[in-house]
Amino acid sequence: MARMSVRQMWAAKIAGKLAPAGVSAIEQTSLSRTPFVGQVLGIDPSLRGTGLAMIDFAAGRQPVLLRCQTVRVLAKHPMPVALAEIHRAITAFLADFDVRHVALEQTIYVQNFQTAQILGAARGAAITAAALREKPIFEYAPLRVKQAVVGAGRASKEQMARTVMSMLGHGRVLAPDEADAAGVALCHAFTWRE
Repeated sequence: MARMSVRQMWAAKIAGKLAPAGVSAIEQTSLSRTPFVGQVLGIDPSLRGTGLAMIDFAAGRQPVLLRCQTVRVLAKHPMPVALAEIHRAITAFLADFDVRHVALEQTIYVQNFQTAQILGAARGAAITAAALREKPIFEYAPLRVKQAVVGAGRASKEQMARTVMSMLGHGRVLAPDEADAAGVALCHAFTWRE
């Protein structure tokens, strides 16, 4: 039998199915791990467009998107206002749901020092909101998120969004920042180990 793709392996794992005959020992070990159960808040931090996605994971069923939002802050507002909005939105998500873990996308390499500082400030606001609620926080590189969700680290944003929506069985098109946040939450559930 042909090898399973990464996506097929994760789909089988989420469904709680055993590996079909012919799957390698490494693939079977990956599939036999206990699936993640609980709610994950995925965050794609950005000063002017932070993506948030709350996903519920349960054994034997497809992940369910409970809520998603893009925290939009107009450029006319100063940085402190944007950081406060990010903090408020995340605090609201954490208050409304029984969040088990918070997963954030790590900052990608940027050549501009000022851009790195701005992204760092947005990440700081997000991390602070979760830390004040004493939630476990996990960070994932964009390449790892794409590998876990799509099966290819160089997948396009469009491919990532389509895959996320198909995994969630979601009918409407998610905004790019929301799809990225959902991807981070999916990555966490797929790769997390106790």
